Formats: sequence, structure tokens, C-alpha cells
Amino acid sequence: MNNRMTTKEPIVKDEISLKELIEKGKEWYDYFLSQWKIIVIAGFIGAVLGLGYSFIKKPVYTAKLTFALESEKSSGGLGGVLGLASSFGFDIGGGGGGIFEGSNLNELFKSRTMVEQTLMKPVVYNGKTISYAEMYIQIKKWRKNWIKKPKLAKIEFAPNTKRKYFTRVHDSILGQIYGDLSKNCLTVAQKDKKVNIITMEFSSGNEQFAKDFCEALAREVGLFYVSTKSKKARANMEILVRQTDSIRGELNNAITGVATANDNTFNLNPALNIRRVPSSKKQVDVQANAAILTELVKQTELAKVTVRRETPLIQVLDRPIYPLQKERLSKAKGIMVGGFLVELLLIIVLMVKKMFL
Repeated sequence: MNNRMTTKEPIVKDEISLKELIEKGKEWYDYFLSQWKIIVIAGFIGAVLGLGYSFIKKPVYTAKLTFALESEKSSGGLGGVLGLASSFGFDIGGGGGGIFEGSNLNELFKSRTMVEQTLMKPVVYNGKTISYAEMYIQIKKWRKNWIKKPKLAKIEFAPNTKRKYFTRVHDSILGQIYGDLSKNCLTVAQKDKKVNIITMEFSSGNEQFAKDFCEALAREVGLFYVSTKSKKARANMEILVRQTDSIRGELNNAITGVATANDNTFNLNPALNIRRVPSSKKQVDVQANAAILTELVKQTELAKVTVRRETPLIQVLDRPIYPLQKERLSKAKGIMVGGFLVELLLIIVLMVKKMFL
């Protein structure tokens, strides 16, 4: 009997708890139903506020730019020649910038260095040539709040200003601009990892700023990327060019020395062979320098080919074109969102009031 009682006890508790839950639900339903006038008025006020916000809210313009990257990752037919060159002590292959592959390249667009360098580039805005940083400040109307602040009132961001001239205040302002642009405005993605096509989207409340800054940032990153990728090969080429010019100068001096020595031994007595030694030495220098120059010329031309091979091709596929894609809060969406948020807030307030008051 005791076992039977213990097995039935939980069922009774479950039935009671379910019944309490239903009664509690009816109680809350009746409570909210009694407050229907307030809820309806709150929904109407929220809808009006949402409608008003849809008129006040400025549209957001999005500039979209896509480009493809093409770079040789392997040496191809030049592999054997590059190996031969390395056996002579010339490092003319490999190329730099391997860190900028895949997702790392996407992060390069969002780096503070690239964004700040772009912010200091010139742009024509309202008939004046200013920097993008100054254009951003004017769009945000920050200078109205800076009038009463001595440290900020005279701050300027002239185009192409070098970073070494920036003060702590300049860095602080640029950091704030960078934070907004990188987090809220800039999106970079490689939709297909198998295809080197990068899509960059930049959003702003100002249509010109969205389009111009998007193109300027892509141009700045492109120049840095190409320069970095070919930096090693270009440095080796420059070394070879300097060595070639130096050996060519030595060869010319040696040829001049041979001519001078021959002039000094003209009609010389055959018995005085000792006088011919300088001419023979100069001739050896000519032959040695000629052989070195021949090899350096070959390596220099090969280095030039390597530079062209290591320099990636950036092909822009789609540029942002006016009018840009515009997104704004529609009137219907503003009414629904406004009404929902206000009613949700009111329900929370009513629940708190009922439970604690």
C-alpha cells in the first residue's frame, strides 16, 4: 500500500501545479485585459514615434567594390634558372608578402595604418580640397562642439600630412574615426576561398564620402600590397643593377689602362719585356671584369623578369557608381517597430508593478 501511495503522489502534485499555472495565466490575462486602454494608447504613441523616427533617420549609402588578385605562387618554367642563379649566390626569387594571403588580406583593409593613411588623402568636398579626415569631421559636425575646447578648436588635418607631425590630440581623434569606420562602416569579405575575388563594402550617411573613401582605401591597400609582394625581388634587382654598374665602370677603367700601357710600350725594345707587365695585368683585369659583367647582366635581366612575375595584378571588377545603394527605415517598419518596443516596455512595467506593488 505504501508503494502505491508513493507512486500516486507525484501525479497529484503535477496536476496541482498545472492547475496553478493555468489559473496564473488567466490571472495575468485578466490583468492585461483590464489595462487594454493603456496598452492601446501606448501602442499608438509608439507607432507615432516610430513614424517620426523614420522621417528623421537619415538614409545610409553603401558603396561596393570588387576586385580580383592574380599572382604567381610558383616559379613555373623559371624554377631551373632561379636555382642556377641561387647557386651563384643571388637570391632573386621567393617574393615577399606571403602573409597577405586569404583572410589576412581582408584584415589588411581594416588595419589602422591603411585606414589612417587613406584618411589623410586629399578629396574635393564642397568645392575645397581637404582630407578625408576633415571631411568626416565636417559630416559629423564635430567642430560645433569643439569651439569651446581650446585643444580641439585649432586642430586641423591637412591633406598628405605626415604622421610624425601628429600630436596626442590628433591621434585620439583619428583613433575615434578609425574605430567608427572599421566597426560600423567597413566590411571586407572573400566569398569564395577558391577564387581570389575580394568584395569591399563601405557605408556612410554621406553618399560622396561612401563612394570616394571606398575607392581611396582600395587604391591605398592595392599599392601597399603590390609593393610588399614584390619588395624582396625588387630589392635584389636593385642590388644587381648597382653591382652591374660598378663592374661596368671597373671594366671601362681596365680597358683604358690597357690602352695606356700599350701606348707606353710602343716601339719598345723586345729585350725589355718587363715593361710589358702592366699591359698584361690590365688585360687580365679586362677579361675578368668582362666575364663578371656578362654574368651580372644575365642575372639582372633575370631579376627584372622575377620582379614582373612577383608583382601581383589587381584587377577591379566593379566600382561603386552613383546613385549608390540606399537603405532607410520605411514608414511601415518604423510604425511596427515603434509600436512593438513601446508596448513591450509597457508590459514589463505593468508586470513589475503587479508583482512588487
